[in-house]
Amino acid sequence: MKACNVVLDGFMETIIEEHVRNAKELQGQHRDFIDVMLSLMESNNTRELHLDRDHIKAIVLDMLVAGMDTSSTAIEWVIAELLKNPRVMKLVQEELENVVGLKKMVEETDLIKLRYLKMVVMESMRIHPVAPLLIPHESTEDITINGYFIPKKSRVLINTWAIGRDLNAWSSNAEEFYPERFIGTNIDIQGHEFQFLPFGSGRRKCPGLQLGMTVIQLVVAQLVHCFNLELPEGITPDDIDMTEKFGLTLPRAKHLMAIPTYRLCANL
Repeated sequence: MKACNVVLDGFMETIIEEHVRNAKELQGQHRDFIDVMLSLMESNNTRELHLDRDHIKAIVLDMLVAGMDTSSTAIEWVIAELLKNPRVMKLVQEELENVVGLKKMVEETDLIKLRYLKMVVMESMRIHPVAPLLIPHESTEDITINGYFIPKKSRVLINTWAIGRDLNAWSSNAEEFYPERFIGTNIDIQGHEFQFLPFGSGRRKCPGLQLGMTVIQLVVAQLVHCFNLELPEGITPDDIDMTEKFGLTLPRAKHLMAIPTYRLCANL
């Protein structure tokens, strides 16, 4: 553990030092979250907030650790649903061909134009939310909701897994993977419509929302754009086991197996 701590600490120090060196060129402008924290650290003399380098390193480590398992789990579920639903896979690849083309790889700037891909990711998160019970909250006052009395300081868990499969909230095909259900709706990942809460909602929703969605969409887009993914011989889409392994996160009970073959132009 001590050896790991030394390596991680050195990695974080390198990142912070890079931002410190670049701070003079930014002239007070913030490039990213670390720049914001460094500016807060420098202004500690006039603020009650106590922030030093160790705090910054701890926050960055929390964000990296929290984003690795959740993002990889979400990506695996999206790929599993695409393999189980060849119709959707074909539409995603057609969108990628039309928007990006087969002569280049997907870049982050392309994501805003990949509307169907975003709906696919959202639909996967609806059925397979990475955090099925979100993060525990505490009620700040006594309240009665739909006849249920919730005392002040109660620990509250939101079952977003059940909400995502609720026939009353969605439709009779709530168990079906159908990305087109988001067409013409105001439902988005911000949780404004409380029937879709993969990142929570309000001021205390997941702070890594934008980073998580960017990583998931970009990795999925790269995988299905660069490769045709086929199931092992003798396995059909109907044979794919979609059993979940319950926990703080919701990974697949069994790892997904797929065979990639390159599909972009050979000179890339």
